[in-house]
Amino acid sequence: MVSIQHDENRSRYEAFVDAQPAGICQYEAQAEQVRFTHTLVEPAFEGEGVGSALARFALEDSRARGKKVVPACGFIRDYIGRHAEFADLLAR
Repeated sequence: MVSIQHDENRSRYEAFVDAQPAGICQYEAQAEQVRFTHTLVEPAFEGEGVGSALARFALEDSRARGKKVVPACGFIRDYIGRHAEFADLLAR
């Protein structure tokens, strides 16, 4: 099972599988928006839904904080493209 935590001091979301680091989603916080810059899944956990869990958690957290999203990271951009429920978060 994938668990996600937000490390605000390091400006990233961190994924763990059985307490092992499995991936990160980095961002730059701005006044009214969040710019997602990089998502990385450790090779040992690729194909296990870690990236999707990170993306969903990060986007849901952005929504809860009232932030718009700038998907500079291709993974986050593609995830939003496949999940229309997050399209409203895109900064215009």
